[in-house]
Amino acid sequence: MTPEVEIYDTTLRDGSQGQGISFSVADKLRIAERLDAFGVHYIEGGWPGSNPKDIEFFEQAKRLPFKHARLAAFGSTRRKGVGADADEQVRLLVAADTPVVTIFGKAWVLHVREVLQTTPEENLAMVADTVRCLKEHGKFVVYDAEHAFDGYKDDPQYALATCQAAERAGADIVTLCDTNGGSVPREIVEITRAVGGQLRVRLGIHTHDDIGLGVANALASLDAGVTHIQGTMNGYGERTGNCNLTSVIPNLAFKLKKRSVPAESLSTLAELSQFVDEIANIRPNPRLPWVGAAAFSHKGGTHVNAVQKLLRSYEHIDPALIGNTRHVLISDLAGRSNIIMKARELGFDVSKDTPQLSAMLKRIKALEHEGYEFEAADGSLALLILRILKQVTPPFAVDAYHVSMRSDGKTSVCEATVKVRVGGNAAHTVAEGDGPVNALDAALRSALIELYPALQAVRLTDYKVRIIDSATGTAAKTRVLIESSDGTSQWGTIGVSDNIIEASLQALVDSLEYGLLKSTP
Repeated sequence: MTPEVEIYDTTLRDGSQGQGISFSVADKLRIAERLDAFGVHYIEGGWPGSNPKDIEFFEQAKRLPFKHARLAAFGSTRRKGVGADADEQVRLLVAADTPVVTIFGKAWVLHVREVLQTTPEENLAMVADTVRCLKEHGKFVVYDAEHAFDGYKDDPQYALATCQAAERAGADIVTLCDTNGGSVPREIVEITRAVGGQLRVRLGIHTHDDIGLGVANALASLDAGVTHIQGTMNGYGERTGNCNLTSVIPNLAFKLKKRSVPAESLSTLAELSQFVDEIANIRPNPRLPWVGAAAFSHKGGTHVNAVQKLLRSYEHIDPALIGNTRHVLISDLAGRSNIIMKARELGFDVSKDTPQLSAMLKRIKALEHEGYEFEAADGSLALLILRILKQVTPPFAVDAYHVSMRSDGKTSVCEATVKVRVGGNAAHTVAEGDGPVNALDAALRSALIELYPALQAVRLTDYKVRIIDSATGTAAKTRVLIESSDGTSQWGTIGVSDNIIEASLQALVDSLEYGLLKSTP
């Protein structure tokens, strides 16, 4: 089915310009495959004229069997005073052997005079010559009018002239770029409508998020005739980022009722978002609209009570439609509905008639008052609920521990000693580690693995420390959050104490105990 709005993904080029993001060739190939499977219409692979890595990417990408997307190479107009056929950068764009080539040209006379340091007439020739050359080589050409909106505000006639030059030379799409990201939706609509009224070619939009309006501006442009939206996954990009396609795509489908990517792909959007973050080695932003972990999280007791009765009372859409999940958060704001929904989420059969419900709520609120936070500590919360529900005895207990450090002036080693009791048996073990938590972890495992082999699969994946009441200085209470994994699932556990080692041990013990709970059929 023909899309009403085409999605042009520039994560691999514009997105890679974001702070802290660097893709290898292998990374770019994997992301390109996933974007194609998801169903975007264009994948901008990079700028072959700027670095050897992008040249290698395009060489290897020739062997990828793209099913939905068309691959685009990105570059600029020819240099001033040089014919397009003689410009090395233009030659590399052709040599990339992609069906689509996107070039940018200057639409702001300020840039023409001060950055390119050429005449407005020569800049128009640079645009037209480059587009014409690429068309002669059989390319589908997307012309990005860089700084189109700032240029139009400064000199409307000249900004329009650059777009008309691209159109006359045969450009297939003219994309208006809010390169500085400083325009507001009203300006986007007015200027896009004014420029589009003088063009016959299809219109695109490329926005940045410098004032937080990247997505809003892109969607607003649709009212002015745009049918082609450029952006990046998770909003990656220079400065504060680009228009975020993980917001654009579901807004098109569910709010504006416009066709873009295949309908069957929408339920994998959250997974795609997480995949790109994983490849980029970026921790996912939980507060991203639609796909973030917090996007459908409920904390206030009144809200949770309403959601329990009627989901759409506090959710604008079913999170499953874009592959996300609902989360109920537990805190000192929690009510009975929070506990019920969270307990069920963790696999416990709890209802409003459960006798221990009040005890759970009372205990959680008391611990929150002491500095505990269970929002990211599902493992510790599950153990708390289990102990209150079933009065279970922990599988092991730490009777005593000692941590010390020794140094020879060059290297330092931590040593931990623990006394562990399992039923009527006791074990006294010693282990070394790179730090106190690592040493404690090693000592505990040494004592427990023989009795509980399942712990061999449990690994600590992250360790976070937060000072709760910093006004008390070095006597401040410390909150420790440990994230663990058994290779198939992850969980968080928490400890709180004015002693950082004690807090770490609490979280560590919960981590191992929850790992044992998960391994028990």
